[in-house]
Amino acid sequence: MLEAFDATLLARLQFAFTVSFHFIFPSFTIGLASYLAVLEALWLWTGRSVYLDLFKYWLKIFALSFGMGVVSGIVMSYQFGTNWAVFSDRAGPIVGPLMAYEVLTAFFLEAGFLGVMLFGMNRVGRTLHFVATLAVAVGTFISAFWILSANSWMQTPTGYAMAANGQFLPADWLAIIFNPSFPYRLVHTVFAAYLTTALVVGAVGAWHLLRESSNDGARTMFSMAMGMITVVAPLQILAGDQHGLNTLEHQPVKVMAMEGHFKSYDNGAPLVLFAWPDMAQAKNLYAIEIPKGSSLILKHSLDAPLKGLDTVDRKDWPPVPIVFWAFRIMVGLGTLMLLLAVVSLWARVRHGLYDWPLLHRFAIAMGPAGFVAVIAGWVTTEVGRQPYTVHGLLRTADSVSPLQAPAVAVSLLAFIVVYFIVFGAGVLYILRLMSQSPRRGEQGPERGHPVRAAGITPAPQVSEGGN
Repeated sequence: MLEAFDATLLARLQFAFTVSFHFIFPSFTIGLASYLAVLEALWLWTGRSVYLDLFKYWLKIFALSFGMGVVSGIVMSYQFGTNWAVFSDRAGPIVGPLMAYEVLTAFFLEAGFLGVMLFGMNRVGRTLHFVATLAVAVGTFISAFWILSANSWMQTPTGYAMAANGQFLPADWLAIIFNPSFPYRLVHTVFAAYLTTALVVGAVGAWHLLRESSNDGARTMFSMAMGMITVVAPLQILAGDQHGLNTLEHQPVKVMAMEGHFKSYDNGAPLVLFAWPDMAQAKNLYAIEIPKGSSLILKHSLDAPLKGLDTVDRKDWPPVPIVFWAFRIMVGLGTLMLLLAVVSLWARVRHGLYDWPLLHRFAIAMGPAGFVAVIAGWVTTEVGRQPYTVHGLLRTADSVSPLQAPAVAVSLLAFIVVYFIVFGAGVLYILRLMSQSPRRGEQGPERGHPVRAAGITPAPQVSEGGN
């Protein structure tokens, strides 16, 4: 079957597979690092042991997730040299420094303070330990800043000059870093990370509430998670709307694929809810539409005209079905997140947040939704940019290394096997940690053997406070 795939497609599949695995972990740890900082701040402020117990409970999970994110990210960087050497040569003068800034600022900050955060609770003062936790949280945000700046430049390239050999050279670093799509993409992605973390924390809290409704740790984490979702879910919808308008301005072909608009509309475009986009016939099959709905959303006018893919050369079309359905998965899950926010707010007002099993089961079902949504959003963004690596300037077919398909296929299969074994075991271990009820006098990773500290085997109780 693999003979039907050329080297370019296999290289794209390999990068898509590895980056999808990698993206799962930062989308969780960015929000979880901030959550840990909030928990430690609340403990220092109120002195309530439940916040310290939850801090230690989630710190072990953060350590494992952070480590898997680092390892999976290192693997991706090698592919720029092995599979995408032409892209690295031509875009390297711009993308290379942006990635280096991420290492010099964010990764060094995280690595410098991570050890204190993980193992220093009983070795340094409370203030210094809290500073370390804040530093790690800030470091995860800075890391997202630089990586999203590099990715956004590939989507909306500005501030560059073209060399005679075809390289992109920096002409204005501020224009490169703060390119037109970057602010919208940064806000949208960070909100997505916070929602992903809140959904996981809420699901874990709901799971333990179903088993023991009086568990103080479960009640606290569930309340905090539902509060975060209630605040961030509506903000994410607003941020997504603004990001979509920005995309319409700078990458209209991507929006045409997202909306399934094969033809132009002069007097209001319909909102296609569901359909099967047929690229060969350039039309939607089995379409369910809301008349003029797309014009209302994108142009805020029922009768606003919208161009379709019939105005674009077919060789510049992205794979419409993938973009179309990935976008709908993301939006559909976002709608369910908003529903969870509304239901949990209603339960909170009626003082039934901890005593409503149906809400708890809903929260458990939504636990993985953030991961699925961020992957669907990434697919929408990246596949929608095709057939370019640097939008409008460097085509994907011209970016790949001169490799033979069998060589790429073998490495792809090796990645699949190794990733599912190594990261599958890591994820199962994290789920096992989450299955342990939060308890008073929670052990942190600074205490003894990591397996005992994780609560898998009994460990002696210790005092709740730090130094």
